Amino acid sequence: MFSIGTNVSGFLRMNEIIEIFRLLEFQFFQHALLGGTIAALACAWVGLFLILRKEAMIGDGIAHTAFGGIALGLFLGVNPILTSLLVSILAVLGISYMRRKGLAQSDSAIAVMLAVGFSAGLIIISLAGGFNVELFSFLFGSILTIDQTDLIIVSILGVSTILILGIFYKELLSITFDEEDARLMGIPVRLLSLAFNLLVAITIVLSIKVIGVILVVALLVLPGLSALQLNLSFKGTTFVAIGFGIVSMITGILLSAIYNVATSGVIVFTAAGIFIFTAIYRRLE
Repeated sequence: MFSIGTNVSGFLRMNEIIEIFRLLEFQFFQHALLGGTIAALACAWVGLFLILRKEAMIGDGIAHTAFGGIALGLFLGVNPILTSLLVSILAVLGISYMRRKGLAQSDSAIAVMLAVGFSAGLIIISLAGGFNVELFSFLFGSILTIDQTDLIIVSILGVSTILILGIFYKELLSITFDEEDARLMGIPVRLLSLAFNLLVAITIVLSIKVIGVILVVALLVLPGLSALQLNLSFKGTTFVAIGFGIVSMITGILLSAIYNVATSGVIVFTAAGIFIFTAIYRRLE
């Protein structure tokens, strides 16, 4: 119904531009843009800290662990975003416990939780009779199907994450660059690190409906990596990373509507294109 044609040269025709404005009148498209923007902002900001802490793969681990929560929600008839949030928080607590007790190093702890969460999801799916369309929408993202309930949940989680990052910005900055110095300054490093990992879990869950379990780590990592190529101050890098994330999100949504292709794929492809451009720019400076 909302498929939009393209011309041979690949440039937008006037009727395609008009169709975009028509789409903006529909509530589902407004939900997609608003929910996507919130998710992109939170992902870019959290992702930058993850990159600097050399913990980017925790995003991938938690995202795949959340698959078990999604399957559980669909099986029980509960909103999958809520059950995946619960499972993701348990995964973060499990990873932190294994690190603290010396049961496993960071990457090994992440691998354990990923394996347990994903395998639990597969078992639940088999009990429910196999994959269905709704499950695939969480695996690969389905931003254009965000309803009002999803948008409310995404907005609450996203705004909460952004507020906490803003309030504890200096403390998180301190523990990111020098944990020992932060301890000497009286900053509760262990507590803040745990709180930050919980924020990572929340950010991933609010992004799953937008971009899917498979690709969510790209939305966390690519905007921050692109911004780091420009050698700006940390504050400047943060704002640029957020800008790149939002541009990738909005561009991906619009282009996917125009060319009738997978939205999550176009979002990631756009973010990857920005990264390649900034990397080339840095080499040519």
